[in-house]
This record gives sequence, C-alpha cells and structure tokens, in this order.
Amino acid sequence: MTRSDRDHVLELLLAHDGVDLAREDCIGVTYQEVIDDPDAALAQIVARFHEVERRCDAVVVVGTDYSGLAGPTELAFNARVAANLGAPVLLVLSAANRRPEDVGQVAEVAAAALEAGHAQLAAAIALRSTPAALDAVHAEVGQALSVPAWAVPAHALLDAPTVRQLMEAVGGELLAGDEALLSREVLDVLVGAMSVEHLLDRLVDGAVVITPGDRSDVLLGLLVAHQAEGFANLAGIILNGGFRPPAAVQRLVEGLGTRLPVIVTESGTFRSASAAAATRGQLTVDAQRKVDTALALFEDHVDGDALLAALDVPRPSVVTPLMFEYTLLDRARSDGKHIVLPEGTDDRVLRAASTLLARNVARLTILGDETTIRARATELGLALDGADVIDPHEPVLLERFAEEYARLRAHKGMTVERAREIVSSVSYFGTMMVHLGLADGMVSGAVHTTAHTIKPAFEIIKTAPGTDNVSSVFLMCLEDRVLVYGDCAVIPDPTAEQLADIAISSAATAEQFGIEPRIAMLSYSTGASGSGADVEKVRAATALVRERRPDLSVEGPIQYDAAVDVSVAKTKLPESAVAGRATVFVFPDLNTGNNTYKAVQRSAGAVAIGPVLQGLNKPVNDLSRGALVSDIVNTVAITAIQAQPR
Repeated sequence: MTRSDRDHVLELLLAHDGVDLAREDCIGVTYQEVIDDPDAALAQIVARFHEVERRCDAVVVVGTDYSGLAGPTELAFNARVAANLGAPVLLVLSAANRRPEDVGQVAEVAAAALEAGHAQLAAAIALRSTPAALDAVHAEVGQALSVPAWAVPAHALLDAPTVRQLMEAVGGELLAGDEALLSREVLDVLVGAMSVEHLLDRLVDGAVVITPGDRSDVLLGLLVAHQAEGFANLAGIILNGGFRPPAAVQRLVEGLGTRLPVIVTESGTFRSASAAAATRGQLTVDAQRKVDTALALFEDHVDGDALLAALDVPRPSVVTPLMFEYTLLDRARSDGKHIVLPEGTDDRVLRAASTLLARNVARLTILGDETTIRARATELGLALDGADVIDPHEPVLLERFAEEYARLRAHKGMTVERAREIVSSVSYFGTMMVHLGLADGMVSGAVHTTAHTIKPAFEIIKTAPGTDNVSSVFLMCLEDRVLVYGDCAVIPDPTAEQLADIAISSAATAEQFGIEPRIAMLSYSTGASGSGADVEKVRAATALVRERRPDLSVEGPIQYDAAVDVSVAKTKLPESAVAGRATVFVFPDLNTGNNTYKAVQRSAGAVAIGPVLQGLNKPVNDLSRGALVSDIVNTVAITAIQAQPR
C-alpha cells in the first residue's frame, strides 16, 4: 500500500531485473481511501495483492510509510493487511535518536499490536542505530521479542541528498559542469556570503556552497580551490538570487573546463539554504552508492539465511536473472579474490569498482595514474579507498614484467628493451600481474578490443593442463533458468577436436556456477537423420567428448528445439537423457553461436553475461565496449569465482 504520488521505495523495487510490473499494478490504495473507509480499502488491497500474486513467484508487501495516519492506528491497519494476506511480518524499527531500552520498548509495543491484529511476526530489524549502541540495541530488541532480531548501524551517506535533489529543491538549473556529477551525494551545505579567503577554511569534501550569483569573486575562488591540490573537492555550487555571472566571467568558467556542477536559482539565500537544509537523501534507483552502502550494511549485520528461514520462504526451483546475479556476488564474496581492472580511465569501471568494494565482492587493483583516478572517483562521489591504484609505468614492476615477458617470448626473439614497451600497455601489465600471482584474475574490454584483451593471455597465461583451446561461453539468464552457450566469441570455425574441447570446458564452467551440465552438440539435424560434413563434424566431436569424459551427459548431433523442448525430444530422441533438458549448448561455429545468443537476448529478453573465457590457466575475461556498470560487476564476480579452487 502506498500513496498515489511518487514513491521512491516502490520505484527502487520495480527497477530490479526480473520485475515486470507496472507501477499502477503495485499500488493498493491511497491514504485518503483508508481514512474514508478502512474496510473497503482493506478489501481492495487484498484484491490487488492476488492480482499481482498470480503473475509472480513471490510478492514483497511494503507497509505504509507512516506519513498519513496516526502511528498506533497505522500499525494496527498494517497488521490487518498482513493477516488478511497471510504474509509473515518483518518488523522494521528505527533506532535513530532513541536509547537502546527505548527501542526495546517500541519493539514490545509493536509486537503486541501485531498480535492483536492476528499478524504473524517473523523477525525484526532495528535500523539507524549509532555504532556505539549497536550491540545494546540488538540485545534489547532480542529480549523484547521471541523472534530473530538484528540491528543495523546508521551511515551518514544514506541521509545525504544528491546534488540533483538539491537542484530540484531550490528550483535551479544547471549552468555549467558535468550533468553526470549531479548524482553525487552532498555531505555538507555551506552559505558562502563571506569573502573567499574566509570561506576557503570552511570547505569540506562533498560540500555544496550556496552563494549569491553576483559574487563572481566567490564563484571563481571556489572553482580554483576545487581544482587545486590540497583543497576540498566540492560537490557543487548554487548561485542564488536569480543572478547569472557576467559574460566575461562565464567565458572564464568555460575556459577552466570545470566539471563541477554550477547551478543557478531564482531563490534568495534564505530560501535556498532552507530548502537545501530540509532536503533528505533517499534510496533511489539512480543513487547507486547509497544502494551499495545499504546492501553492504545489511549483508554485514543481518543473517540472510536465518531471515529467510524465519520468513519460511521456500527455495524456488526456478532461477531468475536476479537470483543468479545475487548468487554470483555471494559466491565471489566468500573467497575474497584479487582482480585487476586495467581500464581506470573509464567512469563505468570506476563506478563498478565502487559497487564491488562496497559489497566486498573482491579485492581490486585499478591501473592508471593514481592522482587522476582518485580525483575522478571523488568527483563522481565514489568510494575507492579500498582499491589499490598502480601506474603501469611504475619502474620496479615494469622492469620485473619486462624481464619475465622477454623470458617467456625468447623463442620469438623478444628482448628486454622491446618487452618494456609492450608490458607498459595496460592489458599486458594486468596480464603479467595475474601470471606472477600479484592478482588472481583480470577483467578488461570496456575500452579496448577483444583482441587487445585476450592476446596477452594467449601469450603469457596460456591454456590449462588437458586443454588445447581457449574458448568462451555466455551465461544466458532466461526468465526461469540459466543456460550456457559456447562458443560465441573466440573460435570462428572449430574442428571436431576443438568442439570437444569447447564442450568439456563449457561443462566445467557450468558446474562452477551451479548448473548441472547436460550438453547438446548442436547441428541442423538430430541423431542419425542427417549427413554431410557439418553434421559429421558434430558427430565426431560428440564421440570425442564421450571418449575423453564418459562421466558427462552429452547428446549430438541434435537440433535446438529437440534440446530444449520436452515434447519435441519425445518424438526425435525419446531415450535421451539430454534431449529436452539440455543446459549446455555447443554451437557448430561462431557465426551460429554469436547470432543465436543475440537473438535470444533481444527476442526473449534474456540477460546475457559474458563472454566468459574458459580454458586458460588463470582467469581473464573480456567485456563488451558497450558494457554497463552491472555487466562489469557481474564479470568481476565471475572472474573471482573462476579463480577459486575447484
């Protein structure tokens, strides 16, 4: 149940992959409807719930936000909703500005109200406790209730508004700077009506300064200080009073090339400062750092398995894209592998690194100039303190890598002098880190070509024992399952021996990611129905797989429909253990594989994760140059899992 106006919690939930619901479908009733007729409102909520339930595997019911009714009345109504929906209740309490014993009393009163409304309390979480009081809050809530309970500390970032939210609050517009930086969190708001020399001493990182628009001296002083080493890195400047800088000053601002957002508003100093002070940060879809921080706090302080057990949520047999991506991050987090990201000049890589560090998915090294990278991360409002940043021209490592590369390529006439030039390339530098054990894996390709990324791996890391070929797979996350497609990116026209290698490597990759391998060796005919060179190649490859790995379930040649559709399989290969149930699909050539994965991705709405390289001694993975931040996060998680002991 929510109000009819914009609800950032609902928008955040609807933005998840795998959630295909319209906003209107998810609104129960408005506050006014509850006030007018509570019984009719409850009946409508129940009806709307069942409409959504019929379309979903699970439903999260978000209670009211306590902005429309009196507190006790609202809790009682929430209890009636939960009881009528048969939904277990996760009680969320606020520990902000409360003593631990007060939080315990609130928990006790809330539990009694839920019991009076016949709602089933399953667990409780107290949010926004001070770190010093965290254990005491946990103990008090645990003593007050007979259900599992946890306490989560407050974090200043979660209350911080973004520059965009301040701009909207003061009714402003962007005059200069990088629009992408409007998503940065604001950690302080200052009124800059004093002279520049006094204002400089009061600046802090992440601050927005509100100053009259006719104070060109303050504007220029702030811009220079923002760019100068040793001064605070600001989040933005708001020029109030409806004044815009004179044309000459605007040209000077443009000439400085600043990316710092400069906003103009018609409001005066008092109204601007009041509006900014009243603006609170919200956990919205575009506040990625807030989302990462909230998830990290939850993961650190709440036992997810115990919470699921308390809510008695059964494990579904289907695997949705969201579930699979969560599993990737969780498995990667379990072993803390070290991944190198060579493309530190790309904002997407920096944003992904911030997410990965916040979620404790992996240890990271980013390649590039440290001053430039950390300055850009600060501009974007990202937290990269936990990452190492290494310049690929660092002399000690460069010399070590050059000598090792010259040794590895001596048979090709490589010299140390020539090697110094080669290994200073970020892809070679990162690959040498993996080769020498300074990192467990590498992810690249957001900026560079596939060849630029994987050629060093072929030369330096080479293939794993028992594997002659490096190939690739895509993990295809369909609506209810995850399939493995190979090879869709590396070997153009594989021989029968190479197809067998691809099949065996793909089966191993499937097992690594919790997918039971049932291999379909695809062709344009099924079983013994067809003939020709292409079919015979697949038939020979299938025989090689059975000979080399008799423990694997493999079928081929087989057509795609017979591999995935049980009814077709009963007609074409009724005795097959793979037909109709295949999970690993080996395509006869790159043309077929690449086009098929893209067709399924676009037509069926599948999430394609990859390409995932397989067959290397140590993991190196390539990104698409159009990769999204989420693609980079997933690929790093995959690489970390590949680096774990089998």
